[in-house]
Amino acid sequence: MPKIVAVGRKPGVFACGVCHRADGPGGPESSSLFGLSAEYIIQQTQEFRTGQRSGSASRVPTDLMIKESKAVTDQELAEAAAYFSAVRPRANLTVLEADTVPRTEVRELFLTPVAGTEQEPIGQRIIELPESLEDYISRDSHARFVAYVPRGSIEKGKTLATTRDTQCATCHGEGLRGTDLAPRIAGRSPTYLFRQLYDFKSGARNGTNSGLMKPIVEPLSINDMIALAAYAGSLAP
Repeated sequence: MPKIVAVGRKPGVFACGVCHRADGPGGPESSSLFGLSAEYIIQQTQEFRTGQRSGSASRVPTDLMIKESKAVTDQELAEAAAYFSAVRPRANLTVLEADTVPRTEVRELFLTPVAGTEQEPIGQRIIELPESLEDYISRDSHARFVAYVPRGSIEKGKTLATTRDTQCATCHGEGLRGTDLAPRIAGRSPTYLFRQLYDFKSGARNGTNSGLMKPIVEPLSINDMIALAAYAGSLAP
């Protein structure tokens, strides 16, 4: 593990593993890095650095990533990218369709269940929770998650992903496991995937791939984006 991933560089550079976890699985609030090409990781970090990529939500992680991208050296970035790209992707979440979900609250940056067994309607939401809150807060790289999505979302997302106008596999490859052109989206956090679709639609992501993504996401509704995120997240990475 490169030093920049394990401990960072004092005084101003956080260890990559603080947010993305030791070998890069990420979580709902941060990108999963394992299985992405080193070139793609470098490209996206540089787009944070130049302002081409920001975020319409989750300001704290986005602002931190922008700060880190400007502080990290090109050599440190290359070492981190090579390390994360060499990690074999593994499943760390389950996508479940549901009508009701555990009642939740935001604790710092994290969506966590309220103590007890109270349920509430899922509505027009993705509710993604750690199986073990202790593992999640301690940044355990083997923490697992459950993403609750509205009933019917996965099949709707599959239909959308394979229509003539969308055809996600054209860029993201067979099984949506990534290509040289586009990253793996199979098995990634539905919360994270929805946020990226929304950011392409809103213009918060305006980098290299935005020209391809913008016309695809423009006609998508909130429910469409939830469905696409649910479907992609449900696939094997």
